[in-house]
Amino acid sequence: MNRGVKHAILVLSGKGGVGKSTISVNLALGLKEKGFKVGLLDLDLCGPSIPYLLGIENAPVHQGQEGWVPVYTDKEQKLAVMSIAFLLNNRNDSVIWRGPKKTSMIKQFLHDVYWQDIDFLVIDTPPGTSDEHITVVELVKDVCDGAILVTTPQNVSLDDVLREITFCEKTKIPIIGIVENMSGFVCPSCKDCTNIFSSGGGIALAEKKKIPFLGTLPIDPTINSLFRDKKENMSVAVSSSLCKIISAVVATVIKE
Repeated sequence: MNRGVKHAILVLSGKGGVGKSTISVNLALGLKEKGFKVGLLDLDLCGPSIPYLLGIENAPVHQGQEGWVPVYTDKEQKLAVMSIAFLLNNRNDSVIWRGPKKTSMIKQFLHDVYWQDIDFLVIDTPPGTSDEHITVVELVKDVCDGAILVTTPQNVSLDDVLREITFCEKTKIPIIGIVENMSGFVCPSCKDCTNIFSSGGGIALAEKKKIPFLGTLPIDPTINSLFRDKKENMSVAVSSSLCKIISAVVATVIKE
């Protein structure tokens, strides 16, 4: 693992489409707001979305004497980002790679990126428990504080997250806690929350497995509008309806 990283946090889920990238971005922003230097690594090689969420898709990646220089979102260089999306000619290009090539790229991201002494590296992982995850765990185990598991309330998602819990147990990765995302829909007009996908599955799973429950996040249309406005989301995302839960997650991560 790169010597410039003090602490690494994995964001995991056995299922795609549960909001890992949104949680990862806001966790990184929340840590940055606390004054930490943060790195955000997008390891979803086949579906990178971090650069899009942060509005930096077309930013160039340079090769320096110390290695690849990540893309910074701010002049103070408090938040550094690396993603395979920066290396693609077109955002619609497919990454059609077998396991060994994926493993090689992940090793490059973790060894060859010049993070410049960051306090936290937030790692947004792809769904599953296969090659990418095994490689990451092997490379960050000395600096990994643990994993945040993201689920939605439905049983099919909970079953996949349960497999992710087993993965963490077998690989000896501490679990920081579970976040239940998409737990209800916040009406943009009246602000009432309706449980369109049910709710409570995440906390039930946390209680069953004796894992800390970090909170629930509703579907909030204002979050989408914040990410559409690329000029504002760097500072506003943590001031949205996510703020309370993200603050709690950040506080838990700092304690770890």
